Amino acid sequence: MRRPLTKRKCKHCQTFFAPDPRSARRQRHCSKPECRQASKAASQHRWLQKPGNRDYFTGPTHVERVRQWRRAHPGYWRRQGSRAPDALQEGLAPQETQKQQLDDGLTPHALQDALFMQPAVLVGLLAQLTGLS
Repeated sequence: MRRPLTKRKCKHCQTFFAPDPRSARRQRHCSKPECRQASKAASQHRWLQKPGNRDYFTGPTHVERVRQWRRAHPGYWRRQGSRAPDALQEGLAPQETQKQQLDDGLTPHALQDALFMQPAVLVGLLAQLTGLS
């Protein structure tokens, strides 16, 4: 049994990548979008170079087949996508935010700041008086 390839150099960006184990023997490009695009272009170029594929879908028989299909499907390219159904609930109109006036009698410091500072001062004073820290 063959050992799976751990790293391979991408033919497009020249960086090393770990190929997919399901197609490790055939994978030559990494999974970056630009490398996948280069892989697709190379694959199509190889396919078109084969003698049997050079005139694939060309000629009067294929032109007539496409014309008949277009006659049978008028407006195919102009068809609009299906619209999403309307919701069962009514749409809520956004409400304007209400601005409240701040009371001028409030102190500039928060109440929490004043409460948390008092025990620390008290503990420090007691430590100084008793000599214990």
